[in-house]
Amino acid sequence: MFSADSLTWPAAWRQPAFRTRLGAVLALLLGLVALLPRYFAWVQARPGRHLPDPLLTALPARDVSVFTFAVIYLGIGLGLVTLLPRPARLLRALGAYLLLHLLRCATLALLPLEPPTGLVLLRDPLVDQLLYAAPTPITKDLFFSGHTATLLLLALAVPPGGRRTLLLAGTGAIGVLVLIQHAHYTYDVLAAPLFAALAWWGSGRVLGVWGEEVRR
Repeated sequence: MFSADSLTWPAAWRQPAFRTRLGAVLALLLGLVALLPRYFAWVQARPGRHLPDPLLTALPARDVSVFTFAVIYLGIGLGLVTLLPRPARLLRALGAYLLLHLLRCATLALLPLEPPTGLVLLRDPLVDQLLYAAPTPITKDLFFSGHTATLLLLALAVPPGGRRTLLLAGTGAIGVLVLIQHAHYTYDVLAAPLFAALAWWGSGRVLGVWGEEVRR
C-alpha cells in the first residue's frame, strides 16, 4: 500500500498494476469520447417529456454562459494542477470521470426529457465543437447535470483544504447558474451530487484506490 499523496510518478510507474489501470482508463475514455457525438445526436432526436418545475417557473431565465464556463474551466484547471503531481488521486479521478459519463449515458437513455421552458442555450466553445456533433444544438442532455457533477467530482478528488473548499463553492455556483439559464431542471442539479459520489466510490472500488491508500 502507498500513501495517495506521497506516491510519486516514478514510484507509481514502477508498479505494473498502476500502469495497467491507468492505460485501461485512458483507453476507455478515448473510446467514449469517440462515441459521444453520435450518442448525443440520438438523445437530441428522441421525443421526451416536460417536467413540472416550480423553481424554474418562478425564476426568470438569463444568459450566464460566460460566468458558467469561467467557473467550470477555472475549476478544471485548479483540479488538474492539484491532481497531476498525485498519480494515485489522478488515477481514481479519471476512473470516476469515466464512470460518471457512463452513468449519465444510462440516465439519459432511461429518462428522455424535453428542455425546460424558457431555456437559454449554454454556449461552450470547446465541448460544442468536440462532442456535440449534431445539426442542431443539444438541449436534451438533461438528467443529470454533468457540469455540476464534474466540479463536485474534482472537489472529492483533491486533498482536503482550501482547494477543495473552492471547488465545492464552484459546484454550488454552477448549480445556481445552470438553473438561472434554465439549461437544466432543478431535479438534474439536485441529483448530480448523488451520481458524483457514486462515481467516486465506484472508481475507488474498481481501481483499488481508497482514501489515502493505493492497493496493489
